[in-house]
Amino acid sequence: MSACSASPFRNNSRGRLVAARLSVSISLLFAGLMNLSLAQATKATAAPTTCATCHAGAAAHYATAPMRHAMEAQGANPQLVAHPTLTTQIGSYSYSVQTKNGQSTYTVSDGTGSMTLPIRWIFGQHSQTWVFEKDGHLYESLVSYFPRDNTLSITPGDQKVTPKNLTEAMGRELSVWESRSCFNCHATGIVPGEKMTLEKLTPGLDCARCHDGARQHMTDAAHDNFTTLPKSLRRMDAEEVSNFCGQCHRTWDTVVRNHWHGPAFVRFQPYRLGNSKCFIGNDKRISCLACHDPHQQVNHDQSYYDSKCLACHAAPKGAGASAAAIKTCSVATKNCTTCHMPKVELPGGHAQFTDHQIRIARAGDPYPN
Repeated sequence: MSACSASPFRNNSRGRLVAARLSVSISLLFAGLMNLSLAQATKATAAPTTCATCHAGAAAHYATAPMRHAMEAQGANPQLVAHPTLTTQIGSYSYSVQTKNGQSTYTVSDGTGSMTLPIRWIFGQHSQTWVFEKDGHLYESLVSYFPRDNTLSITPGDQKVTPKNLTEAMGRELSVWESRSCFNCHATGIVPGEKMTLEKLTPGLDCARCHDGARQHMTDAAHDNFTTLPKSLRRMDAEEVSNFCGQCHRTWDTVVRNHWHGPAFVRFQPYRLGNSKCFIGNDKRISCLACHDPHQQVNHDQSYYDSKCLACHAAPKGAGASAAAIKTCSVATKNCTTCHMPKVELPGGHAQFTDHQIRIARAGDPYPN
């Protein structure tokens, strides 16, 4: 008897039905396997998961934010491209910054000799200080670029440096600790406890620099696991935010411990804010994030901040404080910061900084330390 004639389904209607069902099941199984393989192939070739995958709006805004451009690698920097030749004379040394074909060089000369180095790292989006590498050491440029006056001038903090040779005139050598500190606040990728490797750093601050756990979150999100969320900074109170931002912008404790005084330190906003009489550590209305969105450009419209001030100084009765305890301004209810957060000229910085020590500022008053 042939195998075909021995089939239990031959000339059997029930057998034919079972065979048909088995055929359909095999077809469905094959189709499912094909779809699974296609899904796996699609997932393998899909673009990698990034913060922008889910947070496209915030990522788009942050692309132009100052912190994202806190440091830029050598290349077509907009400020240097717009000013391809910058020169200045300081004492017996002349300086020149030349930009051509997307590359910038920094030259210092004493009249008899000169030294030229490529600008490798650019610190700052507008005002700029440059860092070079020479003989295995890092140097901070002795002169920086200041857009307000479109000039090269002594780098703030280096006014007392008296160079004795071309190398010292070129820049100030950075210690290992200072180099790490500078790059940690202007770039992303420094791992605590590990040696700093400049080639592995990402210029500017990316999401992971402030949102601890972001990289693990992205890895898990790629597998539809959204249980590992980065810590929300919005949940921090004013004191916690000041300490967090103060990692780079300097905390109140850091400034006081180092006995720093004078207008040169007006740029340390958490310290200045902490000096304000209205600063209450557990009140979110006085935190850095209450007024500033780090994902966006700084808003320079003075009226924008009125609602921030009035959130405390025009609170209705029953909003957590008695009417008598709420201090209101008897002069105006708009453009509050023009009077209560005056601008201070940064010594040698060719720029003004808003003083975040909120107070009644009167003309002629000395700078409050």
